[in-house]
Amino acid sequence: MVRERDIEAYLRKRVAALGGRAYKFVSPGNAGVPDRLVLLPGGRAVFVELKAPGRRPTPLQRVQQERIRALGFAVYVLDSKERVDAFIEEVQGT
Repeated sequence: MVRERDIEAYLRKRVAALGGRAYKFVSPGNAGVPDRLVLLPGGRAVFVELKAPGRRPTPLQRVQQERIRALGFAVYVLDSKERVDAFIEEVQGT
C-alpha cells in the first residue's frame, strides 16, 4: 500500500530531477497550509498538498488552498505517484 510519505518522497525526487526544490512548508499559526512549496527553474513557485491515495483535503486545508489561489499561486493536491507524474508534465510544459 502506498502511503502519503512515499508519494511525498517521489515528488521530491521528481522535482529535484527538474533542478527544482520541494521545501517542506510549515507556517506556525496557520494550520492547514499545503505540505510543500515547490520552487521550479525560471522563478516558478507552486504549492502542493499531499494525500494518501483516495484521501481528500480537510475543510480547513481547502480554505487555505483557496486563499493561496486568490493570491495567484497554483495549488495542487496529489494522492498518487501517477498524479505526481502528471504534475511534473504540467509544470514542465509551462
